[in-house]
Amino acid sequence: MLSSALNIFKIPDLRNKILFTIALLCIYRLGFQISIPCFDQQKIAEMTKDREESDSGLGRIATHLQMFTGGRLDKTSIFGLGIMPYISASIILMLLGEVMPALKKLKQEGPAGQKKIQEWTRYLTVPLCLIQSLMIMKTFGGWTYAGMEKQALLMGVVGMTAGTLFLMWLGEQIDEYGIGSGISLLIMAGIVARMPYAVMTVWQRAQFSFDAVEGGYGPHVILFLLAAFVFVVAGAILITQGQRRIPIQQGKQMRGRRMYGGQRHYLPLRINHGGVMPIIFASSLMMFPSVILDQLIKVEFLRDSKVFGLIKGAFDYDSFTYNVVYVAMIFLFAYFWTTVQFQPKEMAKRLRDSGSFIPGLRPGHRTAEYLETVMIRITYYGASFLAFIAVVPMVISQLLGIDYGIAMFLGGTGLLIVVSVSLDLVQKIEANLIMRNYEGFSSSGRIKGANR
Repeated sequence: MLSSALNIFKIPDLRNKILFTIALLCIYRLGFQISIPCFDQQKIAEMTKDREESDSGLGRIATHLQMFTGGRLDKTSIFGLGIMPYISASIILMLLGEVMPALKKLKQEGPAGQKKIQEWTRYLTVPLCLIQSLMIMKTFGGWTYAGMEKQALLMGVVGMTAGTLFLMWLGEQIDEYGIGSGISLLIMAGIVARMPYAVMTVWQRAQFSFDAVEGGYGPHVILFLLAAFVFVVAGAILITQGQRRIPIQQGKQMRGRRMYGGQRHYLPLRINHGGVMPIIFASSLMMFPSVILDQLIKVEFLRDSKVFGLIKGAFDYDSFTYNVVYVAMIFLFAYFWTTVQFQPKEMAKRLRDSGSFIPGLRPGHRTAEYLETVMIRITYYGASFLAFIAVVPMVISQLLGIDYGIAMFLGGTGLLIVVSVSLDLVQKIEANLIMRNYEGFSSSGRIKGANR
């Protein structure tokens, strides 16, 4: 592996791509230190810290936003929104592409159609940025300097919108001139930047005694965190790389006196086809009940209502009902995302047009049914793993008394995102090495992760 890492710097093109990517990620992190004027940053930091440490809905929203979007809410940074508006715009257009014939036709036009859809995604990102930045500025409206409320609102909306558009541009530059997926690397950089804080917090609270005081972490807690870390890393690699290989037989053709074709190969179907997106969707949707209930509890007649108290208790983060609904939502979005991304009819049509077939199945409709059945079955295992990973931080937080933010970063969704993006980056670097006749990161020359 060390020799393969050294080979990276022997290839000028690959070396320049990696250095370019690192430079843009450094610019991305430096941008978080640029604050929007007119705000009292000390008061905002104290307010956001109190919310994150609380068990309220707003506290959980702040934690999730800073993880999934790469944004930062402990100061009014120009990158406070992160890249989430662009991701939201991409998801909206992708879903509309399944119900709008015009968008669906564009998707089928190949690179030209994808370029047009990407252009529309940029346009849609702007109004989403304006709406989200306006909501955040309204939240921070009470922490401006005296007499500068209107200026702060205007500068905040314009600054955060410009910051997200700049991040969108950074991601596209990484895609074109760097290496790896630009948007995914930006999100991973935001998560990795917060991990040292989680590690330092564990170290500061570590107590090498089994009768640790409240707020301290004993040896059993630290060992459990380490075990969870190793398990999530190993499981993420297994699920991300895992595939179900469908045998494909190429039809034989006679050309003159020679017979061509007849080769046997495989069609790989990913076990976790939706990646981490089902968790992101489910987490975002499950935020709203707790936030709404936290606001309704302030109403006097609801505060004394037993029925409302039961409903609010059912949606607490440590309740059985909440976790069951959360797991169900992950399964729902896993199958939904697979349905949107995986098109068995189109795949069966391409196999038939290329003269290939699955042994024992007729090309066309029967092949599409088989592919759909296999994908439904393997998606169940991928969704089960995602649901387990999503629930682990809550279980750790409640049973061991660990802060939810620490449990999430060291043994949950944040670590899953980092591992998935890192694997994709390593595979792309390895592909560049092998293409130039260098060995990959493993002794066999390539990473093996396709499991039947």
